[in-house]
Amino acid sequence: MEHDSLLFSFFLIFSGAALLSTAALFLRQPLLVAYICIGVMLGPFGSGLISDPSLLSDIAEFGILFLLFLLGLDMQPHKLFVTLRKTFLVTLASTIVFMALGFGTGLLFGFTPMENLVIGFSMIFSSTIIGIKLLPTTVLHQKHMGELMVGILLLQDFIAIFILVFLESGNLEQQSALRALVAFPILLLTAYLGARYVLVGLINRFDHFKEYIFLLAIGWCLGLSAGASWMGLSSEIGAFIAGVSMATSPIALYIAYSLKPLRDFFLILFFFSLGAQFNVNLIGEILAPALVLAIIALSVKPVVFHFLLRRFSERNRLAWDAGLRLGQISEFSLLIAYVATRSGLIGEVASLVIQGAAILTFLFSSYLVVLFCPTPIAISASLRRD
Repeated sequence: MEHDSLLFSFFLIFSGAALLSTAALFLRQPLLVAYICIGVMLGPFGSGLISDPSLLSDIAEFGILFLLFLLGLDMQPHKLFVTLRKTFLVTLASTIVFMALGFGTGLLFGFTPMENLVIGFSMIFSSTIIGIKLLPTTVLHQKHMGELMVGILLLQDFIAIFILVFLESGNLEQQSALRALVAFPILLLTAYLGARYVLVGLINRFDHFKEYIFLLAIGWCLGLSAGASWMGLSSEIGAFIAGVSMATSPIALYIAYSLKPLRDFFLILFFFSLGAQFNVNLIGEILAPALVLAIIALSVKPVVFHFLLRRFSERNRLAWDAGLRLGQISEFSLLIAYVATRSGLIGEVASLVIQGAAILTFLFSSYLVVLFCPTPIAISASLRRD
C-alpha cells in the first residue's frame, strides 16, 4: 500500500467513523458499532474503496495490545483479590451456563467441535462498554452496583486472557497446553523482576519527564508482548502481564490516562478491519445461527444473572438491573473470534456468526439498558443519572 493510498484510507476510515459515530450517539449506540459498520461499507465486500485492509489489520493489532495493557494497569493485586472473593461464584456459574449454551447452539447448526468450543467461549463474556459506560458515574464509583458490575466484568476479562493464551497456540492439544503452562510462569517472573528492580527505579528517578515515562510504558508493553510471542504465548497475554506488573506504580493512573488516546486510535482501526473482513455474501449462511445466539444472549443472560445474584442475597431490583446490563455478548468475543480465526482454529463462517451475534446484541442490549435502567443517556428523565 503506497503512502498516498494509506493517507486516503485513513481519511476514509476516520472521517467516515466520525460521521457514523455521530449517528450512533444520537441513536444511543456503542461507538464500536459505527467502526464495524464503516468497515463493512468501505471494505472489499462493500464499496471496495479500501480493497486490501490487510496492512490496516496488522496495524490495528496494536490497539488490542494497548487495550490489554491498560486493563492490566487497572488490576492491582489487592483489588483483584477482593473482586475474586465477592463475585467468583456468580462468574463461575454463569461461565459454565453460557459456554454450554454457545456450544449447544454451534452443535445444532453443524459446526465442528472446535468451532463449537470457540462459540461457547464467545458467549461467556458481557460487554464492558455497555456494562460500565452506561452505568452512572456516582453508581460506578460509590455504590454496591458499581462494585458488583466491575467485579464480574474484571473476572470475565481475566478468564478471557487465559482463553487467549490457548487459542493463540493454534490448537488445544496437550503438548501446546503444557508449553503454555510452562512459559506463563516464566513470563510472570520476568515481568515481576523487571518491574520491581528496573522499572520502579527508573520511574522514581525520572518521573518528572512525562515524555520519557510515556515511552518507557510503551516499550515495556511491546517488549513483554514480543517476549511472550517468542515463548509461544500470545502477544496479547504479554501486554496484559506488562500492565499488571506496573499496576502498583504510583503513576499507573497517569500512564493509563496518557495511553488511552493511542489505544483508541488503534482500536478504531481494529474494529474497522473486523468490519472490512465481514463477508456480506455469507449473510444468508450465518443469519440463522447469529440470530439464535443473539436471542439466547439477550433473553437468557439477564435471567441467569438475576437468578445467581438473588441466590447470593442481592436485592431483586438490583439483580434485574445487573442482569440487563450484562445481557449481551462482549467486544472480547470479537477478539476471541479474531484470534481463533488467525490461528486456524475456526473457519470464516463461524467467525462471522460470532461477529454478527455480537453486533446484534450490542444494538438491542443498548436500547434495553437505556429504556429500563438508570443511565446518563436514559430516554426517560426519571431514569437519567449522571
